[in-house]
Amino acid sequence: MNTFPTHSPIITVPLCELHDFPRHPFSVQDDDAMTEMTESVKEYGVLSPILVRLRREGGYEIISGHRRKHACERAGITELPAVVRELDDDEAVIAMVDANLQREHVLPSEKAAAYKMKLDAIKRQGARTDLTCTQVGHKSDGEKSIERVAEESGESKTQVQRYIRLTELCPELQRMVDDGKIAMTPAVELSYLKPEEQALLLDTIDSEQATPSLSQAQRMKRMSREGTLDCDTMLCVMIEQKKPAWDRVTLGGEKLRKYFPAGYTPRQIEDTIYRLLDLWFKRRMKQAEQKRKTAN
Repeated sequence: MNTFPTHSPIITVPLCELHDFPRHPFSVQDDDAMTEMTESVKEYGVLSPILVRLRREGGYEIISGHRRKHACERAGITELPAVVRELDDDEAVIAMVDANLQREHVLPSEKAAAYKMKLDAIKRQGARTDLTCTQVGHKSDGEKSIERVAEESGESKTQVQRYIRLTELCPELQRMVDDGKIAMTPAVELSYLKPEEQALLLDTIDSEQATPSLSQAQRMKRMSREGTLDCDTMLCVMIEQKKPAWDRVTLGGEKLRKYFPAGYTPRQIEDTIYRLLDLWFKRRMKQAEQKRKTAN
């Protein structure tokens, strides 16, 4: 897609007249890449013009170029070159997503929000009776819309749909996906949990210091549909994650010796440990029940 048509003039725009795109899903980070861009801007200026459109309220709305604007701000540059295009809201969304998806590093949550914004824009175009063909695409129904998003992104339709499911996760769980704490596949399953169930999951993740595996996420999704997922059942599912590691746990005699009288037999030591663990488990279940009552 040609983002900057040859017939569009390049103008110089003061930074104070530039405004971010509404609900822009791509973050601008002050990372090493931004430092490099800032140094490049200081030395050579902005070599590639940003893409903007006129705002009804005045000034310009950035379609593509948020990072270049920020680099100019850091470099102390007060204006930069821009291409102005006449785009309606849906055309602007599509152009914004297409341009920004070319970034080298795009977080899963950013890609998810971008795909959904583009899909919704294409669907709205397809619903218009006065629109048969636009400069950014053809009229299309819901099924063709997702196919178009997939084709233009270079990903499969299934993968695009999986990304869009991530938008159903609460922000905290989305950040865990971005940070690699929750893998993509279980995250998609967790996206089917109700908002209140996702809140319970966050509490359980915090108490267990562990995130759900794919099989656990699938169980939670099924229990949610059945109406049986609550604080207790969620905790039981999460606790099962530790089972594979139990076979590798050993309690050395030297470490245990200081906790028991010298005359204790191995059986007495074992019974005492299990009794204490049982008390600990019951206390945790009671705490979980109190959390559930508080949430209700």
